[in-house]
Order: sequence, then C-alpha cells, then structure tokens
Amino acid sequence: LVSDWSSDVCSSDLAMTSPAQRLAELRDLITRHSEAYFVRDEPVIPDADYDELVRELREIERQHSELVSEVSQRVGAPASTVFSPVRHSEAMLSLDNVFDVEELRAWSERVVKGLDATGLDATGLDVTGLLDFCVEPKIDGLALSITYRDGLLVQAATRGDGRVGEDVTNNVRTIANMPHELRAARGSFEIRGEVFLAKADFEQLNVTQRALDAKVFANARNAAAGSLRQKDPAVSASRPLSFLAYQLVDLGGNLSLATHRATLTQLADWGFLVAPETRMVRGEQEMIAASTWFEEHRHDLTYDIDGTVIKLDDLTYRAALGSTSRAPRWAIARKFPPEERTTRLLAIEVSIGRTGRATPYAVLEPVL
Repeated sequence: LVSDWSSDVCSSDLAMTSPAQRLAELRDLITRHSEAYFVRDEPVIPDADYDELVRELREIERQHSELVSEVSQRVGAPASTVFSPVRHSEAMLSLDNVFDVEELRAWSERVVKGLDATGLDATGLDVTGLLDFCVEPKIDGLALSITYRDGLLVQAATRGDGRVGEDVTNNVRTIANMPHELRAARGSFEIRGEVFLAKADFEQLNVTQRALDAKVFANARNAAAGSLRQKDPAVSASRPLSFLAYQLVDLGGNLSLATHRATLTQLADWGFLVAPETRMVRGEQEMIAASTWFEEHRHDLTYDIDGTVIKLDDLTYRAALGSTSRAPRWAIARKFPPEERTTRLLAIEVSIGRTGRATPYAVLEPVL
C-alpha cells in the first residue's frame, strides 16, 4: 500500500547527511510528485506531505544560498504533450503557503512593511489605518485561464508551468456554467479560476461510473482535472464540471477597477460563479477570524476546499508590492492541517529501495 516514493520521503532524511545530498533527493521527489499531480492527475502522496517536502527544500536553500535551484521557484509542472501549448499573456503564478495563525500574522506584517517601503501610505482606504482584505475559499480544483475578445470566449488553457499551459478550449466550452459571451464587454480579458466538481455532483458521477462498471474516482479534484483534460470533448461534456472565477486580467479592455471586490462584482455581472462565501474584511484580526471560520466550516460548503486565500483588496497596493518569480506578495494561501482518520495497522514490512536501502513501512487498512 505504500510506494517506494512515500517510503523515501519518510526515511531519506535519516540516510542523507550533507545538505547537497538531501537537496538532490528533495528536488527529485518534488519533480516526480509535481508531474504526478499536475500532469497525470494521479498524486501519490497527500498535499500536506508534498507541502512539507517543499518547506524542507526552501529551508535548506535559505541556509545554503549557494545551493538554490529553480525547483523551489517552480510553478506547477510542464504542460503535457497531449494538448497544444498556450503561452499565457501574464504568468499564472502560484501562491506561497502558511499553515497557522502566527505565520499568517507574519505575512500581514510583511505586507505592511512592503507597502511602507514603496512610499505608499499603507493605511488602507479608511481612517482607521487598517488594510482591507478579501478572504476566499481555496477550492481544490484545476486552475484555468479563459480568454475573451470583445465578449466572446476564444481560448482556454490550463496553468501548466505558469508560463505555458495546455489548450483545452473545446473541453471548457462544454462546462454548463461557463459563459460563452460576456455582456457589453469590449477588448480582451482573461478570466482565471478553478474547474471543480461539487460534492453532490462528484457523488453522482461515481454512482454513474459504478453503473457503467467504469473507474470510480478517489476524490473530486482528480476527477475534475481528469475529466477536463480529455482529448475527446464529449467525455468532458458527460461530466458535471463547474467553473468558479476569482481573477480578471485586463489585456486591453475598457474597465477601470480599483479593488478586488469590484472585480468579483464585475465577474458576477458577466455571469460567472464567484464564491458566495467570500468575505471582505478590515484589518489583521478580522482577516484571521474569517480564515479560521473557513477551517471550522470547511465541510459545510458545497465543494471541497483545502484552505483559504487571503488577498489585498486594493489593486494599487497589489501593483506596488508586485510578485516574486513564483508568487504574488499581496496574496497568501492558509493551508488547513491534514484531516486525521483512524485505521488499523495490518503489518510492518520492509521495502528495498533503489539504492539497496532497507526501509520498514506500515501496511494499513485503506481509509479515505
């Protein structure tokens, strides 16, 4: 039940001694797990384990700057060769992660310091001196960028490596809640968001799969990603996919938006689904409280989430803060802790790795 990959993750830190050796192993593991998740839609380890690998990699690189490589700065994974490549007009960056309230406070403090360093007045838009934030559910889906020209849907692409994605236009046209035309829109826009399967739709999909004696999907994220990335659009059309929008990139339109909340209003006016649970808050304490609310109510939502995304509301402040090579400084993802389940230990066995190293591992009764 446990692959060589996951046993390597558990034991390699005991076997490797030098930072360079450990970094080499981490980079290999992260590259392989990224391909499994982003390209094949078949992750081998939980998200929390992957996040821990990335955190360890970045910490070692922080301590040994001479060993930094591009792996720690990578976004997603290279696009597959199944679809035609699409170069994004603006990079589809990833998000940096935090895992608890203290890390979230530290990010908030960096935002204020960053704004101060730009020379802007970092007191927000009101007299209280507090910044406005948007707190959104972090949907566990497949990131997409949809291009519209003069209101018409002309292209859709996956994130890929952040610079080049996959052309899935025909598949995206089959999504029931995807607007094919934007009312009164002139110029070019990219609408970015997530393709996902709602909980009820995922359950019904598996009922249908069982009736057809076909593959039953393990989770909604992989089912959504695999359903969209089909060569035959008819397969995508047969799956109850949905799209949720959370970003608008103006490529030469005539919009003049100053805040994220105005952006979400515009997206909703055009007919896109935006997260109804999204909260607009003022100040660090309200931001933390809203993020914690999502953690406490994650199972009450109609779709799966694995965290929250916190963004500065003011678009001018966002532009001033800018981005690193992989993530914006004005946004952060607060990842929820992995959920725990109780299962039975069936046996302890030994695996022989590629280098001949013997690694004990647990055989567990399968549990979701």
